[in-house]
Amino acid sequence: MSRVSLEGQVAVVTGAARGVGELLARKLSARGAKVALVGLEADELKRVSERLRGESDHWYADVTDHEAMARVAQAVKQRFGKVDIVVANAGVASGGPFVDSDPVAWRRVIEVNLIGSAVTARAFLPALMESRGYLLQIASLAAMTPAPMMSAYCASKSGVEAYAHSLRAEVGHKGVRVGVGYLSWTDTDMVRGADQDEVMRELRQRLPWPSNKTYPLGPAVERIVAGIERRSSHVYAQRWLRGMQGIRGYLPGVIGSVGQREMRRFEPRLGGVRTGLVGAGGAADEEERKSTAP
Repeated sequence: MSRVSLEGQVAVVTGAARGVGELLARKLSARGAKVALVGLEADELKRVSERLRGESDHWYADVTDHEAMARVAQAVKQRFGKVDIVVANAGVASGGPFVDSDPVAWRRVIEVNLIGSAVTARAFLPALMESRGYLLQIASLAAMTPAPMMSAYCASKSGVEAYAHSLRAEVGHKGVRVGVGYLSWTDTDMVRGADQDEVMRELRQRLPWPSNKTYPLGPAVERIVAGIERRSSHVYAQRWLRGMQGIRGYLPGVIGSVGQREMRRFEPRLGGVRTGLVGAGGAADEEERKSTAP
């Protein structure tokens, strides 16, 4: 599909305080889009908004909160007059053995990554139907391939992939295009936070090439922007991810076999793996829940 100019388009980006969301907001703004930033870190969102080239604004909201996101959707439309693009990017991650995992953190990964994405779409779909716009759901390599020590993250990203594919079929006849964005390990606070754990870092390094590399953020986000301009159904932040689609059916069996060997190797060290949310974004999410707890 030919590229659509982003000049004058209104784009909503969740999880926009840092990482993929922040840089995506900057690149969309540089191409002439008006950008609405949504997330938990109000001060960081304000900082990002103030540095954007074009018109922008920011809203504090937990993407899992239906009422809050409905208010944000209404406020964004009132502020900019329309919504053309929504990028459901907000996400958190945790690692470690499932049997020893923190059940609250495990559940929170599902809530933010999967439920939060659905809440985001539910809030903004009426506006996207009016504009015949585009919803991009950020998924992951984790949607294509299972990985030990990442059960919550893989489950959530597999879920958002399936949900987005289902939604595409439902809303296409109403003029709304739905895409799924896939990223491998990309240099963000989340990945750096996961790498702070020695066992998780070593396990990742033992993955087969090219899935054991950390990729620079800039080129990955450039490819996401290009996918938005094309209203693509599939957006690959690293080119080789496209090739994974053809072999993904074989991966659970392979990983189930090889993974047992690796887990046996690391078994004596698994007790020290951190089980909470990782990275600065995870810390912000945990802090937010503490501050709002009854």
